[in-house]
Amino acid sequence: GPRVGRPSGWPRRLSVSGSGRSQSGSGREVGSGIMEVEEAAAEGGGLAGVRHIVLVLSGKGGVGKSTISTELALALRHAGKKVGILDVDLCGPSIPRMLNMQDRDVHQCDSGWVPVFIDQDKSISLMSIGFLLEKPDNAVVWRGPKKNALIKQFISDVAWGDLDFLIVDTPPGTSDEHIATVESLRPYRPLGAVLVTTPQAVSVGDVRRELTFCKKMGLKVIGIVENMSGFVCPHCSECTNVFSKGGGQELAQHAGVPFLGCVPLDPQLTRSLEEGRDFIQEFPKSSAFPALLSITQHILSAASPHSS
Repeated sequence: GPRVGRPSGWPRRLSVSGSGRSQSGSGREVGSGIMEVEEAAAEGGGLAGVRHIVLVLSGKGGVGKSTISTELALALRHAGKKVGILDVDLCGPSIPRMLNMQDRDVHQCDSGWVPVFIDQDKSISLMSIGFLLEKPDNAVVWRGPKKNALIKQFISDVAWGDLDFLIVDTPPGTSDEHIATVESLRPYRPLGAVLVTTPQAVSVGDVRRELTFCKKMGLKVIGIVENMSGFVCPHCSECTNVFSKGGGQELAQHAGVPFLGCVPLDPQLTRSLEEGRDFIQEFPKSSAFPALLSITQHILSAASPHSS
């Protein structure tokens, strides 16, 4: 559709340090539609055609959550599923850059925003806060209530259409943005959360807090992924444990939640991302790919009892 003004209450582009008033002249405050989320769920809303929602969480930043979210989406697509990625990381919306989509514009249709398709056969769609920033280098300097309102509208105003899976990439930690995200998604009964950790004990400790958060929020934990688990040599393909190993698995056993697998660091995949090469083409060649396929099997089997 044509690129026109946003649905009511939305700025045309987010002016991240301003008052947050809409630039459409209506003067409505961003987020005046907080109560509309439940109504949207009742009416069907933008998530009505989504069968399974998976949140990707971590206790701290820098564990590769956005990478795992993207790889998970690609692995699900490989399994023949139609997938959406919702990037609600206000502090660092990095998925558009990873997929070379940072210059795309978001369009509007009658039922809200149309996500950006990242492949020719339209099997993966992406919606990111990054698409809304006036300048890609801007930081979102907002206080909690305004961020929460934005997240809530972001969840209810995107026209996803029919999807098998929606992968939600969240900010790090257990902040009020998390609570806003989980509460907004609750009416849609998410399949659960995938927790990402790195092997070191410090990161594992942070994920332990995340497990407590999921318990308090009534969010099922699908399982734990240990990312950056070993470094694959680009020359001889041998895997070396740069950090310690097995922290994620130990935590999963201790907490009584499934351990989904270890994903190694792959410098070649990182380089291809940095150079802006096609992630969809490069990922199947990566040493991380078999690990993600096995993690995807866990998610598909968690979803199968829910499938109608």
